[in-house]
Amino acid sequence: MKRAFGPALKILALRMPALAIPVLAIPTLLFSGTMRAADAPVVVTSIKPIHSLVSAIMQGVGEPELIVDGAASPHTYNLKPSNARALQDAKVIFWVGPGLEAFLEKPLQALGRDASIAALDDAPGLVKLPFREGGAFEPHDDGDEHDSASAAPEHEHDHAEADHDHDTFDTHLWLDPMNAKAMAAMITTTLVAADPANALTYQGNAKALDDKLDALDTEIKGMVTPVKDKPFIVFHDAYQYFEHRYGIRVAGSITVSPETIPGAERVSEIHRKVGELGATCVFAEPQFEPRLVNVVIEGTRAKSGVLDPEAATLKAGPDLYFNLMRGIANSMKDCLSSA
Repeated sequence: MKRAFGPALKILALRMPALAIPVLAIPTLLFSGTMRAADAPVVVTSIKPIHSLVSAIMQGVGEPELIVDGAASPHTYNLKPSNARALQDAKVIFWVGPGLEAFLEKPLQALGRDASIAALDDAPGLVKLPFREGGAFEPHDDGDEHDSASAAPEHEHDHAEADHDHDTFDTHLWLDPMNAKAMAAMITTTLVAADPANALTYQGNAKALDDKLDALDTEIKGMVTPVKDKPFIVFHDAYQYFEHRYGIRVAGSITVSPETIPGAERVSEIHRKVGELGATCVFAEPQFEPRLVNVVIEGTRAKSGVLDPEAATLKAGPDLYFNLMRGIANSMKDCLSSA
């Protein structure tokens, strides 16, 4: 019977329509694809720099979703219906915290109740710097020694490790690779707890990311050291962590808050500041009004450049964080070295 059964199958196969065999295989393919997708937890991230760190750690498992995409800014973002659905379906949600993404605070309470929510501004080991008063950084003028030129780049800030209210520290925490390492450690711990089946992959990726961040830190130090003593003005005070890490001289900002367009008096004040300090560059940002920078530098020797602290112009993904940090360093080096 076995010998007769084999030829009979061959004859049956020859008589079947050509499309029959692939059609029979489709349910199996669909099922296996569904199983692969189900292996990865649904992970949602708030902004591009955080999405990049999470993406690097999740490589080989899945890809996180991103809320503030494109050139949007977390300072002015309005939640979309698709974002609300993502939050509702999420198993894990990563954000910096209410000090940066205020638009997420209430939606997370309402939609993220079934998810593990990690506010990365609570990551152990983070250096947190207090907000500076005034866009022209007035403490520099009254003898305060805690300024950008004299700040220790190696994070010798005892006060930074203390607990802070969300309204008292600068939330652009990711602009220091050492803070990115602290965030990555919390991301890894959160993912392992939510998805222990993929723990080894997360931990291996985290180790590789940690090494890359150390290398990036060394690279950026070499890039900005030749120009670190040249003062410059930024659009808003988003660069304090970069400044403290690498000892560069940010002399002030055009606006204290990116949500508020500065008035004529404020612009005139910064214009005077550029002249007084001999600031060599004034940097705009992609999301905000660049014409203000032209007004500020008019009649001075200062040049203009662009800095992108929230990666508005960069493609999301695991390499974005590195492109973001190198982009800031390159923009500073190019503008300041030619001024």
